Amino acid sequence: MKQLNRRTASLPQQHPVKVLQFGEGNFLRGFVDWIIDLLNERTDFDGQVHIVQPLDKGIVHLLQQQEGLYHVLLEGIQGGETTRELRLISCIADATNPYENYKAYLALAENPELQFVISNTTEAGIAFDGADTGMESLPNSFPGKLTALLYHRFRHFAGAPDKGLYLIPCELIEKNGEALRYAILAYAKHWNLPADFTAWVEQHNHFCNTLVDRIVPGFPKDNIQEIQQELGYEDNLVVKAEPFHLWVIEAPEVVRAAFPAHEANLQVKFVEDLTPYRTRKVRILNGAHTALVPVAYLQGLRTVREAIEDSKAGSFIRKAIFEEIIPTLDLPQEELEQFANDVIERFQNPFIYHELISISLNSISKYRVRVLPSVLEYHKRKGELPKRLLQSLAALILFYKGEWNGERIPLNDTPEILAFFKQVWQLESAQEVVNAVLANKFFWDTDLTEIPGFADLVATELQALQRAEKQTNIA
Repeated sequence: MKQLNRRTASLPQQHPVKVLQFGEGNFLRGFVDWIIDLLNERTDFDGQVHIVQPLDKGIVHLLQQQEGLYHVLLEGIQGGETTRELRLISCIADATNPYENYKAYLALAENPELQFVISNTTEAGIAFDGADTGMESLPNSFPGKLTALLYHRFRHFAGAPDKGLYLIPCELIEKNGEALRYAILAYAKHWNLPADFTAWVEQHNHFCNTLVDRIVPGFPKDNIQEIQQELGYEDNLVVKAEPFHLWVIEAPEVVRAAFPAHEANLQVKFVEDLTPYRTRKVRILNGAHTALVPVAYLQGLRTVREAIEDSKAGSFIRKAIFEEIIPTLDLPQEELEQFANDVIERFQNPFIYHELISISLNSISKYRVRVLPSVLEYHKRKGELPKRLLQSLAALILFYKGEWNGERIPLNDTPEILAFFKQVWQLESAQEVVNAVLANKFFWDTDLTEIPGFADLVATELQALQRAEKQTNIA
């Protein structure tokens, strides 16, 4: 079998490097680089990516061995049909490990064609580290490394306004662009860098807040031999992902013009404010996951796909989404319904094995963040309570009893929360249990028993679940 490289694939370098990418992991390669590859094919973007390894340990050496080439395998459901697509990604020009050659890393800043910095260095990656005392050697943190690179670029081009960059972080934190900007300015102050550098960073570099959404399971180790036989190459960097993708970028028109994803039929949206899109994702996608888990688990289902295809659980979550969550959101109805339908197809993906019990991690805090806002907004707008979302809460309370039909439920939450439920389930009645849980301000940041009818409805649903458990045991 042939080794995958640019000679065996007959793919010479074709584009200038416009993107510096911090991170070589599965997500960036299965999402951002896949998008850039399509931009080169479908638009006049004409740009390649240079990857920087952000941590001491990484896979830059594997990328170098394959000269930046690898395949993305998309598997899932789109438009009700099962889809499968293999694409050779050729937009990566080279990769650098700054831990091996700091000077070569800084030299990347001297590229006059460079326009973008894209990153995904984990949720903890965008943080100021006071232990980084200067730029004489490689800083430890990602923002420290980036500050050193920007300062080198500033000096090399004598502070030219047109040599500022568009910085588009993909780390999963809120306002990630603002957080990155804050960290870089903190380093500029910490290192006593010139005031004109700080002004250049603030005035001529655009820090964009983003929202990313695609499930990327990564290397398909279970069937990689079959995939390599199909490809005819020994590709050790294959990335498996779902077909769905969404990238929302909060940025001015100048960034949109430089990154013409709107011309490539891609789900990349440039917006003035991504807050409604973040709310949509949290409430519909994440909220549906969280609401579904206890209901489906107590019905004996164990995976998301089983649950969504089950007549009872599937109907429950569809009605919860379309009748109780969507009415609380402010984006156009058509957009909300399309996103909801995409979510349901993603839940049905036969190529992703997503266990309900794994999603149940820290379900109390997840319910507070992902589901409770829909409950409260529905009550505010409709003057009534959403029955299915409260049915989910009742199922969650029963789930945290830690036992169902004589079987132990492997709960995974903080010791304080587990201890609370162990104690509260010593109470005599369902109503007492519900009242104790709903009144816990540590859980919900408010006393939910103060909402008229809230505790009674949850208690009624809990009692119905307990009756169903008894009938199952008798049968």
